[in-house]
Amino acid sequence: MGETTKTLPIWHEGETFLQQKVGAGVAERMAMVGQRVIRDFMPDQHRDFYAQLPFLVIGSADPDGDAWATVLEGRPGFLSSPSPTLLDIAARPNAGDPAAAGLIDGAPVGLLGIEMNTRRRNRMNGIAATTPTGFRVTVDQSFGNCPRYIQLRDATQARDPGQPFAGSVEELTALDPAARAVIEAADAFFVASYADRGDHRQVDVSHRGGKAGFVRVAGDGTLTIPDFDGNLFFATLGNILLNGKAGLLFVDFASGDLLQMTGDAALVLDSPEIAAFQGAERLWTFKARKVVRRRGALALRWTMRADGWSPSSLMTGDWGQAADRLRAEETAARWRPMTVMDIVEESATIRSFHLRPTDGAGLLPHLAGQHLPIRVTPAGAEKPVVRTYTLSVAPSDGIYRISVKREGLVSRHLHDHVRVGDVIEARGPAGGFTIDARATRPAVLLAGGVGITPLLAMLRHVVYEGLRTQRIRPTILVHAARSKAERPFDREIADLVTAANGAVRLVRVLSDPGEAVPGVDYDAVGRIDMALLTRILGFNDYDFYLCGPPAFTQALYDGLRGLNIADDRIHAEAFGPSSLKRTGGTAEAAAAPVRRPPATKPVPVTFMNALKEARWTPGSGTLLELAEARGLDPAFSCREGTCGTCRTKLLKGAVTYVKEPSAAVAADEVLLCCAVPAEAETGESAPLQLAL
Repeated sequence: MGETTKTLPIWHEGETFLQQKVGAGVAERMAMVGQRVIRDFMPDQHRDFYAQLPFLVIGSADPDGDAWATVLEGRPGFLSSPSPTLLDIAARPNAGDPAAAGLIDGAPVGLLGIEMNTRRRNRMNGIAATTPTGFRVTVDQSFGNCPRYIQLRDATQARDPGQPFAGSVEELTALDPAARAVIEAADAFFVASYADRGDHRQVDVSHRGGKAGFVRVAGDGTLTIPDFDGNLFFATLGNILLNGKAGLLFVDFASGDLLQMTGDAALVLDSPEIAAFQGAERLWTFKARKVVRRRGALALRWTMRADGWSPSSLMTGDWGQAADRLRAEETAARWRPMTVMDIVEESATIRSFHLRPTDGAGLLPHLAGQHLPIRVTPAGAEKPVVRTYTLSVAPSDGIYRISVKREGLVSRHLHDHVRVGDVIEARGPAGGFTIDARATRPAVLLAGGVGITPLLAMLRHVVYEGLRTQRIRPTILVHAARSKAERPFDREIADLVTAANGAVRLVRVLSDPGEAVPGVDYDAVGRIDMALLTRILGFNDYDFYLCGPPAFTQALYDGLRGLNIADDRIHAEAFGPSSLKRTGGTAEAAAAPVRRPPATKPVPVTFMNALKEARWTPGSGTLLELAEARGLDPAFSCREGTCGTCRTKLLKGAVTYVKEPSAAVAADEVLLCCAVPAEAETGESAPLQLAL
């Protein structure tokens, strides 16, 4: 006797492999979920759901082992369930349907019941038997399915669904322009796949959705499809991982045309395109070996509703954006022109500048909390000046926004002289003060003054990713300002709190409330200190994110450490030249590389781009100071090794650091502001060559 779902594990090895790839503990959690939601019978609500449908998507595997997906249709009631383990289908495939070869007695099939006007869908796989009117399917596995990425459409019938199909059947050797156009315009398709588990085959069919054009068609006909956050079942991709086969079905909802394909599929788990395509968790590809087009094959027609786009679909990217982001990668180390698209007064002292690149490449993706180096020439200055300002938007916002307090040379220039339409220069975002939106430990964001900017970016990211994945990380934002007039982003933060539906808590602190109304304009008087935190935080294990003036950040860090909060639970960034002084066995200290000591003898240094030579001596200071002494003007901002603006390619030689940098630096790079030539292991130090 063959194996069945009663004797087989719920998830096969392809599914569990992908669950393990998601993260530690996911496969174990999904084993428990599977026991609860994967059934060998249909609940009554599923049986009733199928009975009201006018169509059914079905997947099969033909005698050659090729997977196909198709649609069977009829008037509501053509699907019926005489018992929880049986589903009767009073319909047969039309002539020329390539899926028919796999719809025979004893054949495994996959079924998808989907109602596009409600986004409900249920899946079932089982064994088919022919009947006088169609098929009877005995349940193998039955489970509900996620409604995300389904666009809302209303269905009508253009003809009697029982009328035989009389149209043409076109067998294509490759995708022609018409087929490509259908695929490239699609916001949905269906995919059939299967897995052989010993002598037991399971066939599955599923829906895939996204923005129109989310499927890319290459010149050779290869399709590339992003895989978005879902229910972690991985039925389709797990099957593809095991046997590399799939059948795709594209429906022209307006005309009833069907485009069916079978061919070879493969997973892409490591590619720069995954990060470039917003929302993609991984990619998969498909290359058709057989293509069948049946024009007007369906009696049904669907019309998209005016508000029909799935919010989850709209939160994903597109291939144009992904290509722009990949092109932008090449510009990360260059100064790029950015047009000021908008200027917004956020408070009495803070103004936001919205920036877009003007060079034709896209935005380089950033991490929430990172900063943007900019270069401007203030009025009366002889040369450009570099500063770094935190990006106050999430990576998903599709624009750069810096929010600047008017308090220094460059900030005054931005406030007083920069207008919409002006161009400023920027380099790629940098910085290690970031947040993991998918972590489950609650996050506490502590913002002092304009220190809100990276924490706002983090909050936007947490809420966006939480809505996209339907798992918002619990977050508490404590936002301190001197007065209500000086506090920025009130409306924006309130909207985020509302959108988070209870997952985000806001505590507003004013040191000088004036006429502000308690409970309406603020929640506490004074400043953020340990006394306040012990009042508002319950007993829990938190990750803390601190940003504000150096004294603010250091005091909170010291207070948290005093309460035995682990150092690696405290993430901080301070403004100004001071950096945070950490205590205890920090993760940062443990990870710090072993450095050679500085050279004790002179070392020749060549600035290759400028074709200038210099001689560094132990009294010359840093390589940045040496370059400036030779008349060069390298970009810099913090001069502390934190912003990364002075990052330069190291072509030859070895360097060490008089102050350990906190900015990321590769083995073939050097941060000029805190680097000096390194002492040689033996003999004299080798000459340095820098790409400057």
